[in-house]
Amino acid sequence: MPRVLLVSLRSGVTSALVAAAEHRDFLEATRMQPEDMPLVVLDSPEAAIGDLSGFDGVLIGGSSLNITNEQWGEWQHHVHAQLRTIIDAGIPAFFVCYGTSWLVHELGGRIGHGHAEKTGSTIVELTSEGQKDPLTQGLPQTFTSLTGHTENVEEVGPGVVTLATGPTCPVQFIRFGDHVWATQFHSDMDAVAMKARMDFFYDYGYFSPEDYDAIVATLPEIDTTWSNRLVENFVRYCGGNSAN
Repeated sequence: MPRVLLVSLRSGVTSALVAAAEHRDFLEATRMQPEDMPLVVLDSPEAAIGDLSGFDGVLIGGSSLNITNEQWGEWQHHVHAQLRTIIDAGIPAFFVCYGTSWLVHELGGRIGHGHAEKTGSTIVELTSEGQKDPLTQGLPQTFTSLTGHTENVEEVGPGVVTLATGPTCPVQFIRFGDHVWATQFHSDMDAVAMKARMDFFYDYGYFSPEDYDAIVATLPEIDTTWSNRLVENFVRYCGGNSAN
């Protein structure tokens, strides 16, 4: 079994609880055991990812941060610097949601708000490049996932390949080089995970509070099999590329 680090980008009084829930989500999606997926929480400017030499890959969860904020605080600058160390390390990495915005911005692309998606279901459609990617083997060309984001990729920039699009968000899944991936949708989530995240971020603008009950009622009907499979396939990819 490969050893994969999970990096959680959470701060504030609920950071430990959100990170623990996120850890549960990735363990469920990948079918891994906790001892094979240690957790690091970047909850302050003092927290660091540390040495990656003992890991076969890195998973990076979402965040309430936004690239398009008018100003970035000390913690956000620190998070970005830490994420850059992952890219520079050359280790396989898989980013979810906010990581897509960060990665594209870091590589010279453009982030905006033209295709933000409210919390709930989204449709993912693999491009021709996406159908050839090692993480999509065995996946259908079109599948559903869970989502919720206030900003999105408007232009991917140099060196980034769009692996999936969709009717409500044109950039759903990307790759940089041959070992860094990112999904705009929450490939780590199932219905239980999404409800828990909605409870944590009830008034952050991802959905209207008056729609909470209606959204939660639809979650069990949304098939996350194939979006979760992407994360599971990433772990398998890490195992196949392990030098251990």
